Amino acid sequence: MSTARPDAVGGLLISVNVGMPRDVELNGVRQQTAIFKDPVPGRVKVVDHHVEGDRQADQVNHAGVDKAVYAYSREDLDFWAAELGREIEDGFVGENLTISGYDVSHAVVGERWLVGGVEFEVAQPRIPCWKLGVRAGDQRMTRRFEQALRPGAYLRVVTEGDIGAGDPVEVLSRPEHGFMVADASRIFHRDRAEAERLLAVAELAPPLKQWARKRLGIPEEEVEAGQP
Repeated sequence: MSTARPDAVGGLLISVNVGMPRDVELNGVRQQTAIFKDPVPGRVKVVDHHVEGDRQADQVNHAGVDKAVYAYSREDLDFWAAELGREIEDGFVGENLTISGYDVSHAVVGERWLVGGVEFEVAQPRIPCWKLGVRAGDQRMTRRFEQALRPGAYLRVVTEGDIGAGDPVEVLSRPEHGFMVADASRIFHRDRAEAERLLAVAELAPPLKQWARKRLGIPEEEVEAGQP
């Protein structure tokens, strides 16, 4: 069950960031990543589970309905600026939406937002990979990101439309279970004994539930029979 309009405004969209796959070299191996994203001016369409002009290099692990759009707080980027001792631009962690005035990492899984003409639903936290280290120029960044528990949120697209810098982020509804993306990140990276909690969150993206079932030793046949 969700509560209606818990907050009139959840923040402000200050930047829409997009990027296309590019070649990078890691340990002498050439690979592709689209983590390098730059702000774009004007209104941008969100259609077919992505922001127009943006594409993920890894369509299996970094794209799809449950990872359509990635949002991150400007305040968390400021945290990284202080940690790294350097200026951090919008889009630094590969986010499509940079939001000010709202703690995205503590959004409740299943929250629905209205941003411009687009309705989004919070689906899961960011689970960082080697590409974040490439973007930061420091492979320790991936581990630091895990430990900081500032994951940001992947969003589903409920209603397509257009968005642009300056749009308010309105929280339309929030599930009463109160389980946040930061909770999912903490359990996955640190407190794995709590894995069962992930199975109780209906709105959580399937891959994290699959990870929890595997960790708990729940056979696939039980899942198919309707078990949690």
